[in-house]
Amino acid sequence: MTTNKEEYEALKKKALEQFRTGKPLLGKDGAFAPLLKQFLESALSAEMEEHLTEQERDKGNHKNGSSKKNNKKLR
Repeated sequence: MTTNKEEYEALKKKALEQFRTGKPLLGKDGAFAPLLKQFLESALSAEMEEHLTEQERDKGNHKNGSSKKNNKKLR
């Protein structure tokens, strides 16, 4: 199991290597891509939690967007 310090050192090493060789730090294989992905997912999750009030959640409005489907045919 890796520690935060080991993860930080690995990220730092990869970032410096990519920086020295002129490779992008973000993008698909960039050193900061996993960090950016984690940050964006956390931000979106927090935004959705803030958006749905407790009263809305009690009524059945969930952040995953699922709801009961109405099978009535439209005429």
